[in-house]
Amino acid sequence: MDNQDMGDLIEIMDYEPVWQTEFAAIGTALRGVLGEGALRVDHIGSTSVPGLAAKSVIDIQISVRSLEPLDAYRAPLERLGLVYRADNPELTKRYFREAPGGRRTHIHVRELGSFSQQLPLLFRDYLRAHPATAAEFAQAKRRCARQFRDDREQYVSAKEPFVWDIVRRADTWAQSVGWRPGPSDA
Repeated sequence: MDNQDMGDLIEIMDYEPVWQTEFAAIGTALRGVLGEGALRVDHIGSTSVPGLAAKSVIDIQISVRSLEPLDAYRAPLERLGLVYRADNPELTKRYFREAPGGRRTHIHVRELGSFSQQLPLLFRDYLRAHPATAAEFAQAKRRCARQFRDDREQYVSAKEPFVWDIVRRADTWAQSVGWRPGPSDA
């Protein structure tokens, strides 16, 4: 958990259509500085699913050919004011955050075609295609947030069984429909 999050209470809000507009503006800026270096720029996470209650955090995934060299995308992202988080424990991504005082944004840079890159796209697409499951997930997130309002690690841990249940359902769905990621969002 990073120190910036420690004082924040977990608040699950009703879906806000403005999240799509906010992603579009950020996505356009990212595409502008990264050009062809970004093979995909996608809105992921709960704010990317119309109708889904969420924390008001715009999660964006940038898919690149390789995570190395880091400076191929780090320098352009830092020019936008994004802050590289070298302390990110996930070795399958590079992680950036909004500039201090900026709109809460999480940037996940992952290698195109990797499991860690495909999973958030499948999860998002499954929830978009299954509003009843998205509603169940929203209820679970709200329960977990009420129980662990000021403990982000416990909140994440408490909702994990719901997430993995949805991943199992999404995998079955993907196999039955031949799911493939659609075009990049930006």
